[in-house]
Amino acid sequence: MDTVDCIVIGAGVVGLAIARRIAMSGRETLILERENAFGTATSSRNSEVIHAGIYYPQGSLKARLCVSGKQQLYDYCERYGVEHRRCGKLIVASHAAQQPELARIDAAARRNGVDDLQMLDRAQALQLEPALQCSAALLSPSTGIIDSHGYMLSLLGQAEAHGAMLAYRSPVTRLIPQQDGIAIVAGDDPEPQLRARCVINAAGIEAPDLARRVEGIAQDALPRAYYAKGSYFTLSGRAPFSRLIYPVPEPGGLGVHLTLDHGGQARFGPDVQWVERPDYQVDASRADRFYDVIRAYWPGLKDGSLAPGYAGIRPKISGPGEAAADFRIDGPEVHRIPGLINLFGIESPGLTASLAIADEVGGIAEGLFN
Repeated sequence: MDTVDCIVIGAGVVGLAIARRIAMSGRETLILERENAFGTATSSRNSEVIHAGIYYPQGSLKARLCVSGKQQLYDYCERYGVEHRRCGKLIVASHAAQQPELARIDAAARRNGVDDLQMLDRAQALQLEPALQCSAALLSPSTGIIDSHGYMLSLLGQAEAHGAMLAYRSPVTRLIPQQDGIAIVAGDDPEPQLRARCVINAAGIEAPDLARRVEGIAQDALPRAYYAKGSYFTLSGRAPFSRLIYPVPEPGGLGVHLTLDHGGQARFGPDVQWVERPDYQVDASRADRFYDVIRAYWPGLKDGSLAPGYAGIRPKISGPGEAAADFRIDGPEVHRIPGLINLFGIESPGLTASLAIADEVGGIAEGLFN
């Protein structure tokens, strides 16, 4: 049986960032991906936003890793030539009754260390974005956008440059803890083919189900997976905005917001639709609700100008009506399986926080090697 130092399961943005971090520390690293390409699920079906760290509870992993990861990500993009733009965003109160929520968001962001937000009255907001309709807005100048595919390609290239290997079409079906590591059963072979001293479960929406296939793990220590589907619609024609536009948040997500790609094309989403299993089809009829929501902050949106774009699944570990769960990075002290690190609930801001998450996981992994 072949043995390596570390196996990372999942070649999404977080898995690739972790593999890069582990490989750069000199550990022999193998990435296993069930699909035939990297980043085919959550990592390629999102808004591609570099978040500032505004919304998350003080002291949470989401808050800490987003704020630190944001600066790491901007530095990384500058250093390695990944396409990005620090375009800024406006969080808008469509009417006066929502203004206290802007003040609450501002205060929460400052507690997280985000100290560059600017409260704008209606006139100031319209000076920046004349097509906007609002009673007030909160400007986040450090929010940006990134080419997520280019970023993942860069992470993979660096991981491979430091000796990491990526195996596609390698679905992991079982993990067997052994005295000298964890054996991996992958594909159709019923017997284990690989063993690693450290296994990192970065399987995204599949992570909770994969953890349940670890022999001997305490099932009650594992979260349930919930799937919050978000659909996106694209705008025909050019949008009259140069910044991202967000309404105040809604339960389950940040509301139907306007984001921009690097060519200035606008897309709207995601909405929130709780589903029983991952489903990436966009229901064109959902656009009816989009028009009403978008016109609250952009009344100039014309009928028939939205086209179905794509859909993504948020890998949540809290369900409808529950408080949003924090990221979970569970090492052996949680599940009592030596050599195993599980990542659960790595939804937004996972892309922004990816390098900081990789450092967090890398620190735990070094302790397992020693």
